[in-house]
Amino acid sequence: MSIVRTVEELEALYGQPGEASLVKELDRLIPEYAVLIEASPFVALATAGPEGLDCSPRGDLAGFVRIRDDRTLLIPDRRGNNRADSLKNIIRDGRVGLLFLIPGSGTTLRVNGRAEVSIDPDLCASFAMEDKPARSVTVIAIEKVYFQCARAIRRSDLWNPERHVDEKSLPTPGKILEKTSAARIDGDAYDREWPERARKTMW
Repeated sequence: MSIVRTVEELEALYGQPGEASLVKELDRLIPEYAVLIEASPFVALATAGPEGLDCSPRGDLAGFVRIRDDRTLLIPDRRGNNRADSLKNIIRDGRVGLLFLIPGSGTTLRVNGRAEVSIDPDLCASFAMEDKPARSVTVIAIEKVYFQCARAIRRSDLWNPERHVDEKSLPTPGKILEKTSAARIDGDAYDREWPERARKTMW
C-alpha cells in the first residue's frame, strides 16, 4: 500500500483548490448561510477530547440551532443516553465542527469554531419543548463557515426515497445491545419498549 506522508505529496496529487473553494469561507454568517442553518433539522457535531474524537447527531425541528448573531450559534441539548461525550469534550477542549444537512438539498453547511456549555436557566428555558427546558445549551463562537458542494449528497442519492433501506433488513438496536451485553439485555424487550419510552422522553 502506498501512503501519502506529506502535505506536499497530497497537493501534488490533488492540485490547488479553485477560487470558488476559497472565497466561500468566511469568519461569520452572511444572510445566505443563515437561511441554510434555519432550514436544517439535523446537524452532526464533531468534538475532540483526551479520549479521542467524537461525532454526534443533533436533531430537532428545522431551525433548532439558533443564530444569536453573525458569529454565534446556540444548540439546545435534549434528553439522551447521558453519555455526554460531546459535552465532556467541549468542556476540556472546545474545538467543534458542525455539518448541517437539509432534507431534499444537496448543499450542506460546515461551521468550525470553539464552544462552551451554558446552563443559564433563562437560556435553557428559551429552548423549552413541551414545557421541558433544554438540559444545557452549547454556545459556539464561529471561526469558519462555508457551504459544501453537493457531490457527496448527489453521489449517495441520499434523499431519493427509492434508495431508502428497509429497516427490517438491518439489525435493531435491541439486537445489537443483546449482542454487546452478552445477553444481559433482552433485545426483543428493548425494541418493544423503545417507542413508548421515546415518546415519553423525546424532550
